[in-house]
Amino acid sequence: MPKVAHIDIGVGYVNIHENYLIMEINPDITLTVKDNEILLNLVETFYKDKNFVYISNRENSYAIDPIVYFEVQKIKNLIGLAIVSKKEITKFNASVEKHFFSKPFEIFNNLDEATSWANNLYAEHS
Repeated sequence: MPKVAHIDIGVGYVNIHENYLIMEINPDITLTVKDNEILLNLVETFYKDKNFVYISNRENSYAIDPIVYFEVQKIKNLIGLAIVSKKEITKFNASVEKHFFSKPFEIFNNLDEATSWANNLYAEHS
């Protein structure tokens, strides 16, 4: 599915697609609730009244304030979260983070698997 937009958000970038967004954070960043406000603004702009899936492409090492997950899951039209990484430590960290998130949450080795899951999840919620 083609990108709708590619947006530099300062701490990384977001690729907006029809049914999902892919976020990649720069190395050595700590993602905070304040940074999450950028995501909320993008959701309002591109997914207003439309379900979507959040895909985190974890190419780089960075930290996430766990409170971010509590804030992200409040997004009513967010139907799932996917983490993509080939690194075992990143997958382990994601498995811990999963406990902070109450919506569908999966971990994948590559973006193709994640986008396929996102499209299937979107179809289930349409």
